[in-house]
Amino acid sequence: MRRKNIKNASEKVNMSKYILNDIEKIDFKALFNNDNKTCVEIGMGKGKFIIEMALNNPNLNFIGLEKYSSVILQATKKLENMDYIPNLKLINADATNLLSMFNEKSIDLIYLNFSDPWPKKRQAKRRLTHENFLKMYDELLKSDGEIHFKTDNRGLFEFSLESFNNYGFKLKRINLDLHNSELDFVNVETEFEMKYGINSPIYRLEAYRWNLL
Repeated sequence: MRRKNIKNASEKVNMSKYILNDIEKIDFKALFNNDNKTCVEIGMGKGKFIIEMALNNPNLNFIGLEKYSSVILQATKKLENMDYIPNLKLINADATNLLSMFNEKSIDLIYLNFSDPWPKKRQAKRRLTHENFLKMYDELLKSDGEIHFKTDNRGLFEFSLESFNNYGFKLKRINLDLHNSELDFVNVETEFEMKYGINSPIYRLEAYRWNLL
C-alpha cells in the first residue's frame, strides 16, 4: 500500500505526549505506574485498533509500534481530540529493533494485524511471522504470553501457519472467515479491516507456547 509522505512527520509525531522517545529496555511498571499486563501491537497503522483496545480495557497497558512517521502521525492526531488515555503509549520505530526496546519475558500479548505480506519469495524474511521475528517474540513474551494474528492475505496466512508450527508455537482459534463466524470474543477492527474486510475473508489465529494441561 502506498504511504503518503508528510513533511516533518517525525518532528510532529515526537510532539505527542503518547510517543516514547526513550525506547531502550522499557520498564512497563515505571512507565504506566502499575503492574498490569502489557500488550503490544506491531504495525499499528493509524491506531484505531490499539486506541479502542486501550479504551475498552483500562486494566491493561497497551503499546502501539509503527515504523512509518506519516502513518503514526494519523494516530497522534486522533488522540489530540480525545481525553487522555493513561494506559496507552506509542513508538515510532522499526520492529527489527524489538529486542533493544523491551526486556526479556516482559510482554503478555503481541498483536499482528494486517502486516505487510511481502509476497515475493525473496522477501520472506521481512514478514512479521518469519522465524527471525518469532524468535524475538519468544524472547519477549512471558511464559504464558500469546500472539494474535489477523490478515486478509491467504498466502501470508498459510506461510504463518507453517512458520508458527515449525518454530514450536501451538495454535488455537484458527479462523478462515472471521467476519462470517460466531465468535467468543470481541473483534476490534482496524482501519484496513473496516475498509477492505467486506471484500475478502479475514484469517485469524492465536499462537502460544504454554501448556494448556
